[in-house]
Amino acid sequence: MGFPRIDGNTELIAHIGHPTHVFKAPLIYNPHFQLQGINAVVVPMACRAEDFPGFLRAVFALENVRGALITMPHKVSTVALLDDASPAVHVAGACNAVRRNPQGHLVGEQFDGEGFVRGVQRKGLVLQGRTALVVGAGGVGCAIAASLAGAGVRALRLFDVDPVRAENLRARLHEHHPAIDVTIGSRNPVGCDLVVNATPLGMNDDDPMPLDVSLLSPDTFVGEVVMKTEITPLLAAARARGCRIQPGTDMLFEQIPAYLAFFGFPAATPEELRASACLPDAR
Repeated sequence: MGFPRIDGNTELIAHIGHPTHVFKAPLIYNPHFQLQGINAVVVPMACRAEDFPGFLRAVFALENVRGALITMPHKVSTVALLDDASPAVHVAGACNAVRRNPQGHLVGEQFDGEGFVRGVQRKGLVLQGRTALVVGAGGVGCAIAASLAGAGVRALRLFDVDPVRAENLRARLHEHHPAIDVTIGSRNPVGCDLVVNATPLGMNDDDPMPLDVSLLSPDTFVGEVVMKTEITPLLAAARARGCRIQPGTDMLFEQIPAYLAFFGFPAATPEELRASACLPDAR
């Protein structure tokens, strides 16, 4: 498709995280913008955690910055840097989209959970009354847990290597969704209708499995957030056991229409975005 045109009227979407070599979003947004004649570009920006608070404000000092995509490891720390945020941000305790309003205030939103839930629902999984295990209570794990609660799951099991993070998530879920049975401390998938890997495990070839795949039932739906590889070792093992699966890139495609609306761009469907993307196996 060639390089996008960049001129004095180009608007920037900052894609902020670390490391950037795993970023997939520019390979979806930028071909879409070019195909639709939208004069905007997503630019990866590698920023370490210690530099992020000052950097986020500096980015929005630029008048041609339309917004920012926030990814690991900054989704949780972004919340304290916002002037205003949606209820989804407060429940999840994490933010993955920031824009500047006309008053110059930074406004945050959270779309990870929405993208994940929309993806599994479009694959036929009914979430109402189900039991889900979420492994990882960082930014993306909190967002997915919050959206699963909003979608009507009966019970949530939460596990994180940092038990304080899991406990904090349980407290927020109890505050906003008191009817849901939330337990922490175990990543045993037995009895779960849905299992989600919301950790970075799977980004590297030598990573351990996030859970014991030998305990997966063929009836369990297994979802992933890692996007470096379409079929991670966890998804390959789950598929071999007969499980339905959702790759991390599906969560991305499903949430991008919500991002586009948040930033004020024309609407697009996940299918349109997938058709124009430059990702291997995106189609």
